[in-house]
Amino acid sequence: MDISDLKEILRILEAQDITEFELEQDGVKLRVCRNSTTPAPTAAMAPTTLAPTAAAPPAALPPPPPAAEPAENGNVVKSPIVGTFYRAADPNSPPFVSVGDRVKVGQVLCIIEAMKLMNEIEAEVAGEIARIHPENGQPVQYGDPLFTVRPD
Repeated sequence: MDISDLKEILRILEAQDITEFELEQDGVKLRVCRNSTTPAPTAAMAPTTLAPTAAAPPAALPPPPPAAEPAENGNVVKSPIVGTFYRAADPNSPPFVSVGDRVKVGQVLCIIEAMKLMNEIEAEVAGEIARIHPENGQPVQYGDPLFTVRPD
């Protein structure tokens, strides 16, 4: 990881208004923490803290939460990562799904771009798309609702 990578990470974190971020890659652990982005009327914004540390032995990670969670009128598919929500593969392509579409398990619902990587988000339940929560191109956080799917 070089300085340009660090600058890019910080730029993305600031643009997405992320207050805490941790990355471990090639034996380097990076943790970025910022104070709240809503300062008191007379307080100044605290600076960003950048603290690379030596890699610790890998700890057991908790299992990821399910992508679909039961809701009143269907299952809510939540974002497994922080990034930018896209309904289509590119601006000239039709959206992967629209409200009212029937989806199958494993069908691509959207793409979330994170650090220039395109991550396909797939349906974990078959059913009908009842609602699309974010707008195309909108930033999403971990756990944000993406779709509501009424199961078959």
